[in-house]
Amino acid sequence: MRTFVLVLVATLLAAPVAYASEPHPTLNELEGEVMCPVCGTTLDQSSSPAAQQIKRVIASRIAAGDTKSQIKDRLVAEYGGAILAAPQHKGFGLLAWWLPIAGIIAAAAIVGVGAWRWSRGREPLLAGPPLDPALEARLNDELRRLDD
Repeated sequence: MRTFVLVLVATLLAAPVAYASEPHPTLNELEGEVMCPVCGTTLDQSSSPAAQQIKRVIASRIAAGDTKSQIKDRLVAEYGGAILAAPQHKGFGLLAWWLPIAGIIAAAAIVGVGAWRWSRGREPLLAGPPLDPALEARLNDELRRLDD
């Protein structure tokens, strides 16, 4: 048990260091995450002069040793939040990430409750009036004849 606690504490102490060491991005990686302000597509799909200028800025920031988040922060400061292809994971951008998930969960709950009510709400089939004994005997005879 003591070993487990020591390993757990060591892991928790190493987690911030591992999280802080963000790998350096490549131009290809960022081209799919940054939008062209002129044509509204990602940089990897655009050939506009504005897209080429942003690519040069990104390449120079990569060469300077900036991390992915530093480059994105600089682009957002210069062009605004619409420059990013995906909304940020903070502030109002969280709504764009969580609203679809909440909608899917709500829809699944509604369908589940509706199916449960539908399956419980059906009336059982009522048995009709009993057959006349003579008619029942005749029906059984006919069925036996068809089986033979």
